Amino acid sequence: MSNDKRLLSLDVLRGLDLFMLVGLQPVLWQALGKMDESATTLFLRAQLDHVPWEGFSAWDLVMPLFLFMSGVTMPFSLPKYLSQNSHGALWKRVIKRVLMLFAFGILVQGNILSLDPTRIYLYSNTLQAIAIGYLLTVPIMLYLKPRTQIVAIAALLILYTAPMLLFGDWSREGNFAAIVDKAILGRWRDGSYLAEDGSWQFAAWYDYTWLWSSLTFCCTVAMGSLAGGIIRRGNDNRERTAMILVAVGAALIAAGWLWGLWHPIIKRIWSGSMTLFSGGWCFLLLGAFYWWIDVKGHKRGTKWLLYYGCNAIAAYLIGEIINFRCIAHSLLRGTEQFLGDWYQVLLTACNSLILFLILALLYRNKIFLKV
Repeated sequence: MSNDKRLLSLDVLRGLDLFMLVGLQPVLWQALGKMDESATTLFLRAQLDHVPWEGFSAWDLVMPLFLFMSGVTMPFSLPKYLSQNSHGALWKRVIKRVLMLFAFGILVQGNILSLDPTRIYLYSNTLQAIAIGYLLTVPIMLYLKPRTQIVAIAALLILYTAPMLLFGDWSREGNFAAIVDKAILGRWRDGSYLAEDGSWQFAAWYDYTWLWSSLTFCCTVAMGSLAGGIIRRGNDNRERTAMILVAVGAALIAAGWLWGLWHPIIKRIWSGSMTLFSGGWCFLLLGAFYWWIDVKGHKRGTKWLLYYGCNAIAAYLIGEIINFRCIAHSLLRGTEQFLGDWYQVLLTACNSLILFLILALLYRNKIFLKV
């Protein structure tokens, strides 16, 4: 495998992440809700939902893994591009990508399609977190050596954590990151609304943070870049490379868990302990997939995940913006009398199936949305 050859394991892992997000989880979540409330059912539902505040579930890993994988490709793509173009051209490309991701984020979650100016939000989406994390990671990856990159990540974690300790607490409303978002984003913050008296208020239910959390978004993307660098430099001994990825993952999980004993693991504000803990799982998963697919060559049964993984942005945009349930309802409405409450599960499953067929068609016709 050459240094610049595309990593099949990365595409498959990305595909699994997107499949969970736009395909499997919506169906399972509804289906489990129709079942008895046994311990197993409640456990599975908890793993398919975000933890309300402190703690971590399997579903809380979906977004960090998405950010992490955006960084893995950087040691492959950016040096290659820079070898053929100037630094100025590279930065124009970076800025263009950041702006496009930000625009897509507003399209998906900024409510721009509502055509209601009072409901448009600027910074509230995974794609925008990737954009900012990517922008901050580029100079770290390009201009610093691997060991110095680790120092930079540590410095960002300290920079993020210091004011969180000095000027706030770890509560939903009292944390420093929330204070920054409310002060700077103001009415453009997700969850803001126009009250009857004409003033802008912040909804109590919204507790995600973005501006200050951009520092730790960068840490997640930069850890992905470090992982990509490990793979690129370890091409001569790929089994050892896989072992390194797994070992680093285990160490980060332990470090994040230990840090979480003092500063809680909170995904909604991307706390430092959560950054290390989730980053460890990302390293571990990448190492396992890299060993199984790229090292051992086990590719059977993975192609369908490439439909999602090779068109991740398209999968995300279509899955989040377009609802195909109306198509299923038009064709299957007669079955509602037989299925009862399970009819809604059928509609959701059909929505996921239609998205899958669209992605399969795009893949087979080599149509990919590149940003």
